[in-house]
Amino acid sequence: MAARNPYLKPSRLGDVIAAITALGSHAVFRLEAGGWADRISGSPESAQHWEAVFREHPEFFRVGGDGIHFSLVWRRQFPRIYDIELGAEIGADKLGGISRDQLGRRPLSPSEITALIGVAIDLHERALAQEKASKWWIPVATSFLAFVGALIGALIVSARRQMP
Repeated sequence: MAARNPYLKPSRLGDVIAAITALGSHAVFRLEAGGWADRISGSPESAQHWEAVFREHPEFFRVGGDGIHFSLVWRRQFPRIYDIELGAEIGADKLGGISRDQLGRRPLSPSEITALIGVAIDLHERALAQEKASKWWIPVATSFLAFVGALIGALIVSARRQMP
């Protein structure tokens, strides 16, 4: 049996939207699950929950090579020329005087975040439609059982009529 689509988990779509928004708009592009949990839900104790969301949705989130830092896939495509302290991209001529820890990838624009949220909603709707389509046999089985019940009922009535 195929694994259940993670979008069908209760409140998952809301979690994915919250994670996209946080990971897409925060000045820092990658953090540990506890850091993201604190920023998303205000509770670092929910790190396991958010780590599961990140790992179950690789279409949006990536785990770093160290296995503990998570980032948004779209932001990983940008060059590391965003000065976290200044909150702005810097020119190549100024890169030499800035430490690597101070450099990151630029946050997504509101329209880019909206586009990703739209993709998440579409994937959620597709998962719901796929689950509904996988249950095609239920009305067929119900109709068949109703037919069998009616047939048995007719046979019982017929048998009672033939009794002396």
